[in-house]
Amino acid sequence: MGNEHTKTSKRKDEHISICLQEDVKADGISTGLERWRFKHNPLPNIDFQDIDLSTMIFNKKVSTPLLISSMTGGTELASRINQQLALAAQERGWSLALGSMRAAIENEELAYSFQMRRFAPTIPIIANVGLVQLNYGVTNDQCLRLVKLAEADALVFHMNSMQEVFQPEGDTNFSDLLRKLETLIKQTDIPIGVKEVGWGIDGETARALRNIGIQFIDVAGAGGTSWSQVERYRTSSKIQYAAASSFADWGLSTADSIREVSAEVSECLIIGSGGLHTGVDAAKAIGLGAHVAGFGRSLLQHAVQSIDDESLSIQQFMSPKELSLLQQMEKIEYELKVAMFGIGAPTIAQLEKHDRLIDR
Repeated sequence: MGNEHTKTSKRKDEHISICLQEDVKADGISTGLERWRFKHNPLPNIDFQDIDLSTMIFNKKVSTPLLISSMTGGTELASRINQQLALAAQERGWSLALGSMRAAIENEELAYSFQMRRFAPTIPIIANVGLVQLNYGVTNDQCLRLVKLAEADALVFHMNSMQEVFQPEGDTNFSDLLRKLETLIKQTDIPIGVKEVGWGIDGETARALRNIGIQFIDVAGAGGTSWSQVERYRTSSKIQYAAASSFADWGLSTADSIREVSAEVSECLIIGSGGLHTGVDAAKAIGLGAHVAGFGRSLLQHAVQSIDDESLSIQQFMSPKELSLLQQMEKIEYELKVAMFGIGAPTIAQLEKHDRLIDR
């Protein structure tokens, strides 16, 4: 396993660097959120000070319906980033999803980079591993042990077929995974969910997943980071490099994915993520059917800026005039509140059932 965990750690740091330095946004497809506008209510009939963002996630009351989406782990730099994210999530009352924990399975010495509970004692934390790893030797017991390792409230399996097929060392055997996932779900009472990584989940797939007992779904729709573009910067294959651009517009947009999944499995906890940047985006995601709004790469640079260590050579990616991580998160919350005020929705429950979101 030694060589494997070295490769995994190297890949994680490369992913961070590429996401900070390169243009890896989907091209030719948007989140679809720009198609939707709230019908302004000039007389909201509520006091702005009374707007309440609190909600319940995994039987925990949290201050916001906002999530820091899965990003990283498994290296020293990733650990520093995760610490900043965990501290900020705890302070602002956001939930935290960890990056893929495969590195901790391959090498227990890397577990520390995912052990964020000491920095975030009360918020929901979601452990994470690739679903395809069930076909590459990772056992059900190992998956469930990740939850204990991270002291997490739930476990999400990421489904990243399009990333793996462009990854130089990708694992591409996605056969029989629905059955294997069902077997694992039957072995535990831990909340088990699934997420895409930027290409969206359709309604039919969501229903199949719900039928085997999945309790939450993160749509991770298209329009934000494209992992085929990320892997394009890593491959030495001329074919893969050239082909990646043909898939820059692949996937189901975030807005369409939220609508499809919520129409099929409204009884699931639905996380709307994929290219969200503002609190208005979050309000739209929730208005379209999500219960939680997730933010990923749009927070990464702010997290990196918060790391006070010149030896990591990452300060160059942020302007000192830009907002800190906490300020960026506070801005998103403020924007969400203003959007709710603008339609007269004082609570998240009322935002979820509001009818003032219209397709342009």
